[in-house]
Amino acid sequence: MPLKPDIEHPEPESKRVGYAIVGIGKLTAEELIPAARTSEHAYVAALVTSEEDKGEAFARAFDLTGEDVYTYGDFDRLAERDDVEAVYIVLPNSMHREYVERAARMGKHVLCEKPLGMNAQDAQAMVDACREAGVLLMTAYRCQYTPEHWAARDAVQSGQLGKVKLLDSIHAQVEDDPEAWRLKKDLAGGGPLPDVGIYSVNIVRFVLGQEPEWVFAALHQPQDDPRFREVEESVSAMLGFPGGVIANILTSYGAVKTTTLRVLGEKGSVLMDPAFPYQGLKLTLTDEKGELTPSFPSYDQFGLEFDHFAQCVRRGQTPWTPGEEGVADHIVMDAIYESARSGQRVKLQPPGKADAFRGTKPELPGE
Repeated sequence: MPLKPDIEHPEPESKRVGYAIVGIGKLTAEELIPAARTSEHAYVAALVTSEEDKGEAFARAFDLTGEDVYTYGDFDRLAERDDVEAVYIVLPNSMHREYVERAARMGKHVLCEKPLGMNAQDAQAMVDACREAGVLLMTAYRCQYTPEHWAARDAVQSGQLGKVKLLDSIHAQVEDDPEAWRLKKDLAGGGPLPDVGIYSVNIVRFVLGQEPEWVFAALHQPQDDPRFREVEESVSAMLGFPGGVIANILTSYGAVKTTTLRVLGEKGSVLMDPAFPYQGLKLTLTDEKGELTPSFPSYDQFGLEFDHFAQCVRRGQTPWTPGEEGVADHIVMDAIYESARSGQRVKLQPPGKADAFRGTKPELPGE
């Protein structure tokens, strides 16, 4: 696939997959719509918002009309739009299940932001609803579509590092707005763990291609800080994988912005720092031959997601990160919270095979 779409001769909209983006916030405005506009296989056909005036302003800015703007109340009218084949749900976590299920009933394929739901039971119900309706469900794990993260995975799974022993990943940032919806348990389901910590949980599972056998965790929720009346400030979790591999996860809403992934093997290591931002990822590989910092083609993470899902829709293929992949992370996060409450190690039942929940491998930039 070319590194950039053919702007001079783009694929016509009649052949691309039209998306309705559900939820107009910072991510939609600054990342999703611009990414879709440079997509090879997708385009934005409609917007769904709680504020019709805001939606119409966005429509004018992005070459849509007022007829392409829907409110949450008339979301189901998208069933009348044959040009809308998929919806991208970008809403608070507590709203994901409702809109996934409503989209499935309309026969629309669904790309849903992480975390997929509020817990594993919630997420599984979304998977079941889409399977019953015969539509695809993809969890928007953008880091599983970047060449940097795939290079880390390849180094681990090719044996370049020797036998892997340890992993650690940190994703922390300061959330200083006490009224932010991410600090409301009934909207977010938790604090930093389901928001930013999920990147660490997801990526250690991704690079290993395995599921953890057990979890041991602790959390801190300060009593004198109004930001954390409902959710935790920080979480530390240890994940035990097959073969004795141990991964440590740290996440916080009270620590300086940090996004790292480190993998240690018997003969080498991988360091990604930063590991999770939208741009500027850096990968360093160290093995018996020395240290290497490879370069990669330019790309847009969200554009890669749009295109992969659109191609899966066209080809009838299971996405690389289907709904089941979102459920798998919820199982781990539920266990982390359970361990933190009980003070005990929580055993899990991994499926016993690599990449048990993943679908069609994505096309990476440069391939």
